[in-house]
Amino acid sequence: MERLSITLALASASLRSEFQYRANAIMSVIGGIIYQLTGFLVVWIIVNRFNTIGGWSLSEITFLYGMRLTSHGIFYMCFSQLFELDRVLITGEFDRLLVRPISPLLQLFTRKLRVNCFGDLIGGGALLAFASRGVNIDWSPMAVGYLLLAVVGGALVEGGVQIAMGSLSFRFLNTIALRTTINEVFNQYGNYPQRIFPPLLQYVLTFALPVAFVAYFPASTLLDRSDELLVSPWLAAAAALVGLALFLVALRIWDRASRGYQSSGN
Repeated sequence: MERLSITLALASASLRSEFQYRANAIMSVIGGIIYQLTGFLVVWIIVNRFNTIGGWSLSEITFLYGMRLTSHGIFYMCFSQLFELDRVLITGEFDRLLVRPISPLLQLFTRKLRVNCFGDLIGGGALLAFASRGVNIDWSPMAVGYLLLAVVGGALVEGGVQIAMGSLSFRFLNTIALRTTINEVFNQYGNYPQRIFPPLLQYVLTFALPVAFVAYFPASTLLDRSDELLVSPWLAAAAALVGLALFLVALRIWDRASRGYQSSGN
């Protein structure tokens, strides 16, 4: 509990520092909303032209997009500083994290909060609220609870992959190109039903990069479309648990890799 309290205090301090320049922070949030909704506009144009994508209606696609975007917003709010890891290692800033009585990884997470993540959260929440009226889902307390766990699990999937890939920086120092590419794969391919892709790509997006576990599998479970999946409906329904498992494995990989850290000598 003490460690959690310190982590929350660091995150709060980071957030307050961002809002010292309120106009800039507000514009960042608005810019994030516009950017994400512009991406959805492309999907809306495609669905409006062809009526469905892979048999999914506009409401279902919107629901899937909203889940993926909300999960990405949570991921970005908690783990965005992973994209600064290379610079932290190269400049020797990581040395300071090692001498403080709290996990260096937690310190990295709370190093700075990027407020444009709230644009993703607001945009994703708005799309989910809009789509929830048009999809055939019985919104029982169990379904609402599953949705909340699913979006958190999706964030853990992205976070786990980025932590594991970021661990390579302890050996190679500069892996940002690889991790940025992986981030774009999640952003570009996670918004669509996987069935529209060739079978080989579907396997890649399920077992090599677990993009399907972020939103497609839990959305298919809620929408009762599990019959079209490559995996067992039980595995798809357990997407949140898969996210937690991947995250815990990534933490072990980080722990092992960070032992090989060598200071830059600055």
